[in-house]
Amino acid sequence: MKTIVLLRHGESTWNKENRFTGWTDVPLTQAGIEQAYHAGELLKEKGFFFKKAYTSYLRRAVKTLDCVLERMQLEWIPVEKDWRLNEKHYGVLQGLNKKETAQKYGDAQVLQWRRSYDVAPPPLEEDDPRNPRLDPRYAQVAPAELPRTESLKDTVARILPYWRQVIFPDLKHNDPLLVVAHGNSLRGVIKYLKNLSDEQITSLNLPTGVPYVLEFDDNGHLVADTFLGDPDQIKKMMQAVADQGKGG
Repeated sequence: MKTIVLLRHGESTWNKENRFTGWTDVPLTQAGIEQAYHAGELLKEKGFFFKKAYTSYLRRAVKTLDCVLERMQLEWIPVEKDWRLNEKHYGVLQGLNKKETAQKYGDAQVLQWRRSYDVAPPPLEEDDPRNPRLDPRYAQVAPAELPRTESLKDTVARILPYWRQVIFPDLKHNDPLLVVAHGNSLRGVIKYLKNLSDEQITSLNLPTGVPYVLEFDDNGHLVADTFLGDPDQIKKMMQAVADQGKGG
């Protein structure tokens, strides 16, 4: 049996303010830092000893990984950062309050932008300062590959080649692996691994800072998946994520 642990970053400042974040590079809150340390403690208690870790280019994920590895005393293991693990790009919605956006456009429209499989928010203009083509961290990425908005389908198309060609093959040499990323980028991976329908993925909400353990057999098939932590608390956290896009 081989293991990959997926971890959504801890609470960010824009999570706390209920804003669409996407590729905006916001930091963790103090609560988010504590969530990350708690995840590290939990993984250490469960006997995990990672050989390698992966994360995105966004500091809320990078900081979460740093906290986890610090608490596990594994700061020395190799870490690979890649932009393809970034969050779904929310286009012009980035920075907007989700509740206020739902009050303006309706819960159904916001749910479609947040959780549907193939509907993307309106894109950024080419000269918008939020365009990743203007960010030096993406200077080595072909401009045509950098999104100005994404649906989850687009996000999956970005992530899966990296998952199939880099992360999953690495499991043969570095078992177990830790992947710290984002709610939607990880939802895309889970959709693929569990063969979820476009409708089923709509209702999947990942809580911040909760390790999600995936176990694979020798043929690379997913055979078990579970969240670490108190089931009732995790259920409440999932519901809180689902409620973020409601107008109230």
